[in-house]
Amino acid sequence: MPRGKRRANHDMGEDDRQTSKRQRNTYATATATAQHTSRRHIRAEDTFSHKRCLAWFREYTSPDEDTLGPDGMEKFCEDIGVEPENVVMLVLAYKMGATQMGFFSQCEWLKGLTELECDSAVKMQSKIDYLKSILNDPNIFKSIYRYSYDFAKDSDQRSMDINTAKAMLQLLLGKHWPLYPQFAQFLDQSKYKVINKDQWCNILEFSRTINNDLTNYDIDGAWPVMLDEFVEWLRTLRTCTSTTSS
Repeated sequence: MPRGKRRANHDMGEDDRQTSKRQRNTYATATATAQHTSRRHIRAEDTFSHKRCLAWFREYTSPDEDTLGPDGMEKFCEDIGVEPENVVMLVLAYKMGATQMGFFSQCEWLKGLTELECDSAVKMQSKIDYLKSILNDPNIFKSIYRYSYDFAKDSDQRSMDINTAKAMLQLLLGKHWPLYPQFAQFLDQSKYKVINKDQWCNILEFSRTINNDLTNYDIDGAWPVMLDEFVEWLRTLRTCTSTTSS
C-alpha cells in the first residue's frame, strides 16, 4: 500500500506538470500573437499613407476646394506648432514646390508630404528640426533663397515690392548677415520701391563674399548699381560716425 500510494502521488504530479506545461505554451502563444498584432498595428501607423495624407489636407479645406488657403494655413500652423512667419514654413513650401505664398494646392501638399513621409501633425512636428537643418547646407540654402523670390512676390508682378523683400531678407539673412540692419536702413532711405531678381540673387552673393569692413568690394565689379550705392552709402555713414566720435 505504501508503494501504491507513492505511485498514485507520482502519477498525479505528472498530470499536473503536463497541464501546467500546456497552460504555459498556450500563454506564450497568445502573448506572441498579441505582440505580433501590436507590432503590425504600429508599423501600419508608422508607414506613410496617401489616404491619410489626403484626409489630413481636407481638414484645412472646404469639400469643394483643392487649395489650402490663408484660413486653413493658420490652422495648419497651429496644429504643427509653428508660426506662419517661421522660416520652416518657407522650407516646407520649397519642398512642396508651392507657387504662391499662403496657399498649398492638393498636388503640392501631396508632393511635399509624400517626400517627407508625413500624414499627420505629429509626424510633421517630428520633421521640423530636419527642415531647419537643411538650411545649413549652402547649396540648398541658395536654392531656397532663389525659390523664395518667385514664391513671395505677387504673381502678376515681375519684381518684388520693397516691403516684401525686406521681410524675406530678414527671414533668410537677418540672423546670418551682420550688415543686414544697415542694408535695411539703406533701403528705407533709398529710391528703390521694388527689387528685381538679379538684385535679389546678388544680395545673397554679397552677404557671403564681401567682408563686413567692405575692403574686398570692387566698385568696378559686376555688382548691381544698388549694391554700389549701398557700399558708398555705408562708407559715408561710417566716415561721418567716426568723425563725430572723434
